[in-house]
Amino acid sequence: MKRFVVMLLGFILMSNALHAQRIKDMTAVAGVRSNQLVGYGLVVGLNGTGDQTSQTPFTVQTFKNMLTRFGVKLPPGVTPQLKNVAAVTVHAELPAFAKPGQRLDVTVSSLGNAKSLRGGTLLMMPLKGVNNQIYAMAQGSLVVSGLGAQGDDGSSITVNIPSIGRIPNGAIIEKSSPNGFSMSEKVVLNLHKGDFTTAQRVVEKINTTFGSKISEALDGTSISVRAPSGQGQRIAFMAVLENLEVKAAPAVARVIINSKTGTIVIGEHVRVSPVAVTHGSLTVTISENYEASQPNALSDGGETAILAQSDVEISEEKKRMFLLSKGISLREIVSSINEVGAAPGDLMAILEALKEAGALHAELVVI
Repeated sequence: MKRFVVMLLGFILMSNALHAQRIKDMTAVAGVRSNQLVGYGLVVGLNGTGDQTSQTPFTVQTFKNMLTRFGVKLPPGVTPQLKNVAAVTVHAELPAFAKPGQRLDVTVSSLGNAKSLRGGTLLMMPLKGVNNQIYAMAQGSLVVSGLGAQGDDGSSITVNIPSIGRIPNGAIIEKSSPNGFSMSEKVVLNLHKGDFTTAQRVVEKINTTFGSKISEALDGTSISVRAPSGQGQRIAFMAVLENLEVKAAPAVARVIINSKTGTIVIGEHVRVSPVAVTHGSLTVTISENYEASQPNALSDGGETAILAQSDVEISEEKKRMFLLSKGISLREIVSSINEVGAAPGDLMAILEALKEAGALHAELVVI
């Protein structure tokens, strides 16, 4: 079964390299991106699981500021005990081209020592971008997947994380985020994985499809494309362009080893220099046997004693030496190593030794 899994991974890597991909799956348009939003507010309506105000003074301060905005002023020196209130941070992601009036999902996380946000309601609060401008307003009832319970004797149980919740469609966009899609004469495509060969293939595909040299590679990652200036024409142009299919360049020869699970993935283009490899193992087995020693029946004052007998056995598993020829394929590498019955841990040692000896022509990555 181990042989089949290792070889199957290799076949998957080879098949992926042979299939063409859409440009929209390989690239991202420069300037067309989402933006992170964050805010601070209060969750109310909790069932006694809110912040302990003696340890979270910022919760009390925020609560007092909120009451002041509503025209309520507490007497000096009064500190409310807010068992049903929790200070929280709220974050969301503002998609590119999102318009005012559309809604966003938001995630709410406890900032203090609240035990649970279950049953709480987020009061209206602004969501700001990195430029400190308000782009959305959030409010609503939380959906909390976590659950916690505690007994009178102090025992407790927690399922998932009850101090984090979500509000589906909990924020309304108030302002669109800026983007450079229609501000420049050219559109720049950035490859998700930079490669000079792939970048050149994308350029050739675009120029062949549109009949003129409208695109050029700026480097191994970016491709500049001259697009129509009209908004509608540019959108139609990009709709055609992003669905063009291009065969990506073969990946760098790489062997990836997961040292925790023993999983090994060998890339298609991994090659080795001529080298001989032998593999074996030495096993030492120590077994302990215990026997009872009884005194003679006629002895006076004898006692029963426990005697230990140790057996030590050393066995060496003998394996054949195998030869890896120059430039052999992935299938031949796996077959040769499987012939000597190497386990995943042994295979990692063999690959590391090949790399150290300069016989493995591939990048060895251990995660």
